[in-house]
Amino acid sequence: MNDDWRVQVTCPTTTTAASLSEALRGGEFQHNMQDAAGERVIVSVDGHELFLYASTRPQAERAAEAVKALVASSGVNVRTELRRWHPVSEEWIDADLPLPESEAASVAEHSETIQREREESANLKFSEYEVRVGTSSHRETLDLAEQLRAEGIPCLRRWRYLLIGAVDEDSANRLAERVRALAPADSSVEVEATLATIESETPANPFAVFGGLGG
Repeated sequence: MNDDWRVQVTCPTTTTAASLSEALRGGEFQHNMQDAAGERVIVSVDGHELFLYASTRPQAERAAEAVKALVASSGVNVRTELRRWHPVSEEWIDADLPLPESEAASVAEHSETIQREREESANLKFSEYEVRVGTSSHRETLDLAEQLRAEGIPCLRRWRYLLIGAVDEDSANRLAERVRALAPADSSVEVEATLATIESETPANPFAVFGGLGG
């Protein structure tokens, strides 16, 4: 069952996009997503556009509303578009267009996917560090996720990205080396402190970054 939903956010400048991306990758935004199946939303930025990847439509819709709420008082106008991945044509389509009938028949498979996402997201929630992997294609991400799970490494997948939890920075670095050995050569593999770790060390207003949105 398709579980790839995307919110495309078009910003007026690259500076606006970078500031918005920084805020959306942590703080209250991620907390607000945690009641959704799969919980985590992955944010990426490309020039003046942001992409928010979610596991369900309700989660994607909440992400879009969160973006609008964050910029509402800044005087900055952004455009949001909700789309989903079409598994047959392999392209992003309007969220309201129907998928193939075979997709609708895969409800059980979708339920299993969501349950696994919940379990793997719970693992990330209590991890101090995480390995963030980006590949060059949707298919490469699917294949890598299966490889990692076959080796007993749970991972949370969103479109072309994977998140893998680790108990500390040394473990995360060792895990990153394992992932690099399995991942396609052009993949990005980064070690990051999780939101919980950052908040415990430097509690701050997650919206402070929006002071620079008008640039």
